[in-house]
Amino acid sequence: MATKAILITGCSSGIGLHCALELQREGYQVLATARQTQDVDKLIELGLTAHQLDLADPASVEAGFNWAVNQAEDGIYALFNNGAYALPGALEDVTRAQLKCLFETNVFGWHQLTNLCIEHMLEHKQGRIIQNSSVLGLVAMKFRGAYNASKYAIEGLSDTLRLELRHTNIYISLIEPGPILSKFRANALMQFEQNIDVNNSRFAQTYQKMLSRLKKEGPGMAFTEGPESVLKRVRHALNAKQPQARYYVTKPTYFIGLMRRILPTKWLDQLVKNF
Repeated sequence: MATKAILITGCSSGIGLHCALELQREGYQVLATARQTQDVDKLIELGLTAHQLDLADPASVEAGFNWAVNQAEDGIYALFNNGAYALPGALEDVTRAQLKCLFETNVFGWHQLTNLCIEHMLEHKQGRIIQNSSVLGLVAMKFRGAYNASKYAIEGLSDTLRLELRHTNIYISLIEPGPILSKFRANALMQFEQNIDVNNSRFAQTYQKMLSRLKKEGPGMAFTEGPESVLKRVRHALNAKQPQARYYVTKPTYFIGLMRRILPTKWLDQLVKNF
């Protein structure tokens, strides 16, 4: 029986890297991708089959997909969309161009790659598409609006795909992580410093507190878990006969998911206002 191939984006660090290494150890043919060529070189040094794929570049997405098809021993069985970044800051401080740039990576690139994989999976009469969303795809939190919006978009696209792919043997699953140990916060800090005009914002003082949190080493908040918690859900989505539509990860996601269902909007706003 041929080894099942899984294409993973955003493998330079954190969740993507951990899942790529562990799934390869478990016998999957992992096809790892990253945006930067130096990160691809590092992945190859770690023993992974890797290729450059920039989700913001349509030509790069198509080339990366074609590479994966050529590498896959028996077709691409699964796609794990993971590559994404955050741009912290009040929405009034985020420009149209900045929001568009974020959506190119976090949404449009995912959509293009997903559609390419769907066509391929339909030919092979099976497939798993796993979308790494977020607790911020379930509830909005201030100063996270750009990332919130991108994850809300992924939630909507995935829910629609699940309906449209019924009876095709292609399953769509959303992973909903809360705080996970990774370089995500460090990358968000870099995006903030490069894009947000702190001195000319009415939130200048608030941003100073936010910067302290972003610069903090180690877990950013209570109940932070390691990337192995995400791997556990990815593994189930890959192997289960009937994978779940959504997989919550970390206690904050379970808590927020429950409160979102039972609380009026005004009460939910009060609950998340200090996050």
